[in-house]
Amino acid sequence: MTQQEMTALDEILSGINQPHIFKIRVLQHTQKKYGYLKTEHLEYLAEKIGTSTTDLYGIATFYDQFNLNAPGRHMIYVCEGTTCHVKGGKAIATKLKDMLKIDFRQTTEDGRFSLKSARCLGCCGLAPVIMVNDKSFGRVKPQKLPAILAEFK
Repeated sequence: MTQQEMTALDEILSGINQPHIFKIRVLQHTQKKYGYLKTEHLEYLAEKIGTSTTDLYGIATFYDQFNLNAPGRHMIYVCEGTTCHVKGGKAIATKLKDMLKIDFRQTTEDGRFSLKSARCLGCCGLAPVIMVNDKSFGRVKPQKLPAILAEFK
């Protein structure tokens, strides 16, 4: 890790009152700065606030908002809410994983797409739903996915 990164992380910590208590806030600010949480950053932050890297890693993997890999240019969210699940959301997720050759919380080799699950995207009347970046797609069928992703070249 560079001296510049250490200085930036120290600035993040100095801006948070009681960072050893507000660990989520520390991780949020770090991710906002770098786009994701690098292992080296977790190790450095853990040492600075007096906790273990495993503790911070546990928080980062529990909450869907955190990325442990560099995000792709386009973020795909697959709704896993009850309505989307009942109306075929699992088939959508399976097809996307197969097409992209990644799992949830991973990024394609070319850095084009990242795939995440979402508890609910708030479009239950259009189930099943996916969101690419900030654009929602409703009543998605697995066969529609290639055309949808083609929009994001």
